[in-house]
Amino acid sequence: MRPTRPLVAVASAALFALTASCANGEPQAEAMPTGAPLETRPPEDPAQQPAFAGQTRAPSVTTSVALQHRVVTAALDGPWGLEPLPDGRWLVTEKGGALRIVTAAGEIGEPITGLPPVDSNGQGGLLDVAISPVFAQDRLVYWSYSEPRQGGNATSVARGRLSSDAKAIGDVQVIFRAMPTYDGELHFGSRLAFDPAGHLFITLGERSDTQMRPQAQDLGSHMGKTIRINADGSVPADNPFVGRAGALPEIWSLGHRNVQGVAIDDQGRTWTVEHGTRGGDELNLDRAGLNYGWPNVAYGIEYSG
Repeated sequence: MRPTRPLVAVASAALFALTASCANGEPQAEAMPTGAPLETRPPEDPAQQPAFAGQTRAPSVTTSVALQHRVVTAALDGPWGLEPLPDGRWLVTEKGGALRIVTAAGEIGEPITGLPPVDSNGQGGLLDVAISPVFAQDRLVYWSYSEPRQGGNATSVARGRLSSDAKAIGDVQVIFRAMPTYDGELHFGSRLAFDPAGHLFITLGERSDTQMRPQAQDLGSHMGKTIRINADGSVPADNPFVGRAGALPEIWSLGHRNVQGVAIDDQGRTWTVEHGTRGGDELNLDRAGLNYGWPNVAYGIEYSG
């Protein structure tokens, strides 16, 4: 049996105050006081120089915001994805394939029925979960998972409608399938986030193995990419590679190793956190059409995993 991991709740006040911009009248995040960099260790590879000042020694943020944390439950089996529901409960994925509802009091519901099978070997399984931006009207739930396929597996994203009693998912549709299929157990990516316009961002790894890594630079492959689609799986007309010969239109950015964090800020910008080589993890402002370098550029030391 896989070890259980505690579910920890973290609450904080807002970190940024908004002020009116004299330049354009739009609200901007007020600059916060900064301190010395928290990262003071020597670089993993002194021969690799930062691309710009502060790239690897960003200043710390000084704040008086109080944080509280507590263990809600330690009885989940490999929790991977977490999404709050409007009523204060959480949808939680377990890597082995169960989607459950957990209350703030730590009560764990039975697995929600109706989800497709997953390949939970290695880093695969039932991974992230997100709800529709208009969940109160459509009750749609989205999830990413390593889909078992002929010849291997790959990351897929499905959606379905949560029943009124929250015990079952119906009307299941697979709205995105990463290609190509590959027989491996690593680097599925799989984080999900909706932007304010309702576009769904999906992060994808390059499957780790040496022979797969070059596909992170190949616009004809989904491997090692950030994906941007509409909520129904269709492709937004303003995606950066729409209409380019040989390019998959779902691609938003390329050159990623294994992105497993994504968030949309209050300006609608997409930020991703990428598992790099040793000492080379990255926080990126993930912009349309940009190439983030992997496997040609990596600020870290090579290892497999």
